[in-house]
Amino acid sequence: MIALTAAVAGLTAMVITAASIPLTRLIARRVDMLDRPVGHRQHGRAIPLLGGTAVLLGVGLPTLAAILLTGIWAARGAPAWLPGELTIHLPGAAAKANQALGILSGALALHILGIIDDCRPLGAAPKLAVQFAVAMLVVLACDVRVLMLAGPAISIPLTVLWIVAITNAFNFLDNMDGLLVGVAAICCAALLATAAQTGQVFVAIWLCIILGALVGFWPYNFPSASTFMGDAGSLVVGYMLAVATCLTTYVQPGRIGVAAGLFVPIVLMAVPIYDMLSVIFLRFCRGLNPLAGDRRHFSHRLVQRGLSPTAAVLTIYLCTAGTAIAASLLPHTDEIGAWLVGVQTVLILMIIALLESGGQPDTEPSVPSCHEPPFQP
Repeated sequence: MIALTAAVAGLTAMVITAASIPLTRLIARRVDMLDRPVGHRQHGRAIPLLGGTAVLLGVGLPTLAAILLTGIWAARGAPAWLPGELTIHLPGAAAKANQALGILSGALALHILGIIDDCRPLGAAPKLAVQFAVAMLVVLACDVRVLMLAGPAISIPLTVLWIVAITNAFNFLDNMDGLLVGVAAICCAALLATAAQTGQVFVAIWLCIILGALVGFWPYNFPSASTFMGDAGSLVVGYMLAVATCLTTYVQPGRIGVAAGLFVPIVLMAVPIYDMLSVIFLRFCRGLNPLAGDRRHFSHRLVQRGLSPTAAVLTIYLCTAGTAIAASLLPHTDEIGAWLVGVQTVLILMIIALLESGGQPDTEPSVPSCHEPPFQP
């Protein structure tokens, strides 16, 4: 019954997102929130933004409905038709209401920040300031932590840095049709498998909702995209996945050491992290502003080496799937298996580096049907 509830929640999120996109496209055109092909953005025509609003609605509305219903049922008693398998979780779900509302509030704040940036590009300082503020509030007010055993002095700053880093890693990925949503969906599915296998009911259901919203958006964004998330969506998706990695428990007693378990989110996010760090490194080496948008992303470099944009996106999907599957298996293996997962992840990243290093020297390629936000922090 819990699995069915999660599936219904995911399907609801998918339907809400898919049904909202025609409306958000209409609004985007009416208010002139269009991503036009100028500068390093070469997608061929003006594309409506606000797709991120549809994703946020797909996640937010089912989550708010769940919070409301569980609160009512926990206080007044569950309806007779609700299975006992779900009834026993009502007090726990009601106790998580404030945490869930706090996390959603952080997503809304980043969504508003993204809308402002999509309308009038902001600099790095204000965007990072808001992101750090949101991350700090979520960590302190919602008890979203990693490495809690290490104490607040280590746990709090490390969690804040992780949330901001992953938020921006996914913001960096929003540079080609279908890339961000596909990579995010793969990472979300792997997290869902981990949470389900370790019996984390609430986290698993929330991940189903996020996954459903991403799947609902994907057909509208895959080449050739008819709508873009914009920063209003990419920041929210990165933030929600970052928070989900902090909420998920990876260590199983008697199966794997704590140290190895801590590497699960790093293995899972290896490809987005690689893209962000490699782009910053390339910009720095060429004396460019490492925080200014350009066309030196992993996907662009693959296209420069001869792949079509769609083939580049599918290649990154496969690389992400490779690390995601390894990450989902890591909590269930022994020490030798954990080392093998680590080696496999390094090998996948080395294959990526080899794929993009051949051919012509690195320049800013002309890539058709691609999208990159005007600024990536």
